[in-house]
Amino acid sequence: MAAPAVGREAHNGSMTQPTTYGGRPPMVVPGAPTPELRVARFRRHARRLVWSALVLILVAGAFGYFFGNLPAPLENWMLLTAAATVVLFLVLLPFLSWWAHVYTVTTRRVLERSGIFGVRRRELSHVRGYTIQERRGILQRMWGAGTLVLSNGVDQPMRLVDVPSVGLVHEALVDQVEVNQILAHRDAQALPPAPPPPPAR
Repeated sequence: MAAPAVGREAHNGSMTQPTTYGGRPPMVVPGAPTPELRVARFRRHARRLVWSALVLILVAGAFGYFFGNLPAPLENWMLLTAAATVVLFLVLLPFLSWWAHVYTVTTRRVLERSGIFGVRRRELSHVRGYTIQERRGILQRMWGAGTLVLSNGVDQPMRLVDVPSVGLVHEALVDQVEVNQILAHRDAQALPPAPPPPPAR
């Protein structure tokens, strides 16, 4: 599985391409709006699709072998129906489920989008801060993947499951939280003081 795509243009058109190394937003005048840039976009590690690929190969081989050679009373359309059903439930649907589950890291937030027919969307803001727990099983270590659990102590933790190149994604999240909190603190310090209340008459 390739490393997460870094610094490419977002599909929803609301994010722009980073112009600095590492995807960090350029320093702007305090109080000015900072454009939202996409840092990374990735899916779960594709190792889970290995079984689907094996099923597809076996079904194709069996279909080619038995087509036209079925004993009576079986017919070729029955073989075709059975093969299509197996491919639909064990190959196509798992692939679509994997393809539709996308994680996106921007310079403002982490977004999770999943669902084939009904889309579910969730996001977590960097500026509020959150803890990051990294969990890696034996198989995940073999493939360079891992699971990240993001928790801000208020909302339900967000689980980024089977993340490819998990160490790189972990570092990017830590970096974005730090940058957002620095910018928020700088903007708060740059705010002008509130004007005094008018004198009472």
